[in-house]
Amino acid sequence: MARRGKKYRAAREKIDSTRRYSLEDALDLVLQTHYAAFDESVDVAIRLGVDPRHADQMVRGAVVLPHGLGKQVKVLVFAKGEKEREAQEAGADYVGAEDLAEKIQKEGWLDFDKAIATPDLMGMVGKLGRILGPRGLMPNPKVGTVTFDVARAVREVKAGKVDFKVDKGGVVHAPVGKVSFGKEPLLENIKTLLETIVRLKPASSKGVYLRGMALSSTMGPGVKVDPAYIRNLVR
Repeated sequence: MARRGKKYRAAREKIDSTRRYSLEDALDLVLQTHYAAFDESVDVAIRLGVDPRHADQMVRGAVVLPHGLGKQVKVLVFAKGEKEREAQEAGADYVGAEDLAEKIQKEGWLDFDKAIATPDLMGMVGKLGRILGPRGLMPNPKVGTVTFDVARAVREVKAGKVDFKVDKGGVVHAPVGKVSFGKEPLLENIKTLLETIVRLKPASSKGVYLRGMALSSTMGPGVKVDPAYIRNLVR
């Protein structure tokens, strides 16, 4: 196992690994212990009481965070005609159809962060699945990126829309902003994410749904949050 650097170890010493903190105290520690020269992201990991091996217990969705993510997002839209114009006016970085699909297929071009498509073009876009899918770039109706309302979709992505999906271990990982946001905006973003995940609780999920949570900055150590605290927070 690689040895951690001095700055990481110094940050780690400020955190009691045996303790489960309130959300506010955990966020305070994350903001106190980040040390990189760049504006680090703040990420959450939420362990859920679901078994993703069963389709009826899959948790997947999207949420527009009230304070965004603090980064510029390049958006590509597959659309034609009037929808192409709407996407351009909404601020999409790239808009097209066969021309963009060909560029991705033949040149391996992937200079964008999110892809949106109108439903009528999904036959064409579906052929790009092997390229876009593994990179998390494939448009999906479950998270609102396959839609005829392309203007709204573009605005939401630009405003800080976060897609999330529970992994094989039953954990949802998601970014919630930058350390430069400060405590209150980050708290609002985290609470909004939690409320969305609670609304998506599968009917087949039994027992405790929110089982654990940890916060961290990009380079910093994780801080565990008291699961009882977060369950009370989003009742």
